[in-house]
Amino acid sequence: MNAPDTLPRQGRKLAQVLEGARTVFLRDGFEGAGVDDIAREAGVSKATLYSYFADKRFLFVEVAKIECRRQADAAISTMDMTGPPRQVLSEAAGHMSRFFLSDFGQAVHRICIAESVRFPELGREFYASGPQLVRDILVAYLEGAQARGEVDIPDIALAADQFPELCKAALHIQLMMGVRDSFSEEEIARVITGAVDMFMSCYGTTRTV
Repeated sequence: MNAPDTLPRQGRKLAQVLEGARTVFLRDGFEGAGVDDIAREAGVSKATLYSYFADKRFLFVEVAKIECRRQADAAISTMDMTGPPRQVLSEAAGHMSRFFLSDFGQAVHRICIAESVRFPELGREFYASGPQLVRDILVAYLEGAQARGEVDIPDIALAADQFPELCKAALHIQLMMGVRDSFSEEEIARVITGAVDMFMSCYGTTRTV
């Protein structure tokens, strides 16, 4: 079976479809979002919607890519990328954690994993707009922090991969396995603090540890 094209065709109603889909997916989740509901919210016919996206999964991933970019831009706009590592990493961890713990973030992860064999491009495209984007931002920040003498990191690319994983400790796996369905702010803060402490104990210089 050939995978359908994951890139939507261009057209004057594409933005309208994507915004309507975003509203419905964020409100109802992937499973609860009906094609009729999306078409109604977008103000288009089902035929128009299907002319852009033949499969709800691909529409969802396209919305997820846009949402990742939107959230990344919002995070960058509120973060001082020249600030001290503990401050910047704590803020970054908060943004990352709240996304991957959200219903939306979990749904994206599950769909990409479930469809990775049949449609590997789904995961690749989401990775490029989500995890890869976060990684690139972290690499840029850590390179600057290293130049300022605030961290000492032999392999910055590896460190940028490690930090998001530290932020998932005891949270993400329990959500994915259905052990828990939510966490308190205190539980999330505990993991974020632990992630930053561990990262800085390994990579911080004497004046930042």
